[in-house]
Amino acid sequence: MSELIDAKGLACPEPVIRTKKALDACDDVTVLVDNQIALENVKRLASNSGCAVEVKEESGGIFRMHLLKQQSSGGVSETSSECLRPESAAQPAGPSVFVIASNVMGHGNDDLGAILMKAFIHTAVDLDRGPDVMIFYNTGVKLTASDSDVIDDLKALEAKGVKLLICGTCVNFFDLTGRIGAGTVSNMYDIAGTLSTAGRIVKP
Repeated sequence: MSELIDAKGLACPEPVIRTKKALDACDDVTVLVDNQIALENVKRLASNSGCAVEVKEESGGIFRMHLLKQQSSGGVSETSSECLRPESAAQPAGPSVFVIASNVMGHGNDDLGAILMKAFIHTAVDLDRGPDVMIFYNTGVKLTASDSDVIDDLKALEAKGVKLLICGTCVNFFDLTGRIGAGTVSNMYDIAGTLSTAGRIVKP
C-alpha cells in the first residue's frame, strides 16, 4: 500500500511530521513539497528511516519524492535513526522534562523566535521520545494562556499524558489568572522537585 502526502505550502516542521506518520503506517510513500528546505528535511528523515529516496522536480518548483523502505537481511525494516542514538539502549531513570522559560525560542528577533517556539511545541506532540513533564515559567507561561497560538498542541500533549506545570508566581505577574487554557498552575516547590528528579532536561 502506498500513500501520497501533499505538503506543498506547509511550514516547517509539518512536512516532516506528516511524512513520519505516513512512514509509520506504510513502506511506500510519495511526498510533494515546494521548497528546498522541506525537500532536504524530508530526505534526511527518509534516510534516517532506512528509505531509498527518488526525487523528481516538476513544473512550478514542485518536488516529488518517492520514499521506499528498504528491508534488512532478516526481512524487517531498519530504522537507522534509532541506531544513531546510543542512549536509546539505556533509558534515563527519571522523567523527561522540557523546560520552557520563554514564549520565544532563541535570542535575536522575537518574531522569528515566536515562530520557532510554535514549531517546537507542535513537533513535541509527535516526538518518539517526547516529554513526560513540561515546565513553564517566566514568559513561557504566556504559551499556556487560552488564546495562545500553541494551546491546541498543549492540550494534545496533555491528552497524551504529558504533565504541564505552570509557575503560579509567573501567572500572577503577567496577570493571567483565570486565563490558563491547559496544564496545572503550580509552585516552585513542585517545579524544583520535578527538576531534581529528572532523568533528562531539555531547554529549547
